[in-house]
Amino acid sequence: MRPGQDEEVADAPELAARLRHVFWIGGGSGAGKSTTARRLADRYGWRLYATDDVMRDHAGRATPEEAPLLHRFIAMDMDERWVNRSPEVMLETFHWFRGEGFGLIVEDLLRLPPEPRVIVEGFRLLPRLVKPLLDAPQHAVWLLPTPDFRRTAIRSRSVPGEGFVWRTSDPARAGRNLAERDRMFTTRIEEEAERLRLHTIQVDTTTTEDELTERVTRAFRL
Repeated sequence: MRPGQDEEVADAPELAARLRHVFWIGGGSGAGKSTTARRLADRYGWRLYATDDVMRDHAGRATPEEAPLLHRFIAMDMDERWVNRSPEVMLETFHWFRGEGFGLIVEDLLRLPPEPRVIVEGFRLLPRLVKPLLDAPQHAVWLLPTPDFRRTAIRSRSVPGEGFVWRTSDPARAGRNLAERDRMFTTRIEEEAERLRLHTIQVDTTTTEDELTERVTRAFRL
């Protein structure tokens, strides 16, 4: 079991000390995590680590024993993944939502030098997995998009005929399933962060990129 996977983190105090230079931005899909992290990295000269960018690498590094849900997902065809299963089943069995591969994120971060500081972003940063790694609670925040904000973000990024849902037999149904799964995931993140007393920020359609960046900056007490 790699450190930080979906079980209690071994040697958490030691890891937290080694990762004291890391800032974390998690949350629901389409909440502005990537844009905010990039802006802060540019502003302060930090290193940016985007967890979406390393998913393919991590999928190749994780063994079936370490990530059984991931390997089951890889074996599915596109309709099995996105059309034929309910959003509830998709939520409960999606490997990244269950913490599979999180230990690989920790491994990557431990290999980086302590200077410059690192800002990590992505939906894979589950509150229950990040909290044991925090040297200071204010070094982590979770962005929670409202449904309207997420729909607006998806529309702005979507191009008809492009994206993995168009590789299914029913793109409309796949899109609805995905949207509902992600809505439930955001709710789960909100409840988990609240239970663990971690900082969250609601992001709605009135929130500008500048405002969100400043709110995260204040949350980090920079």
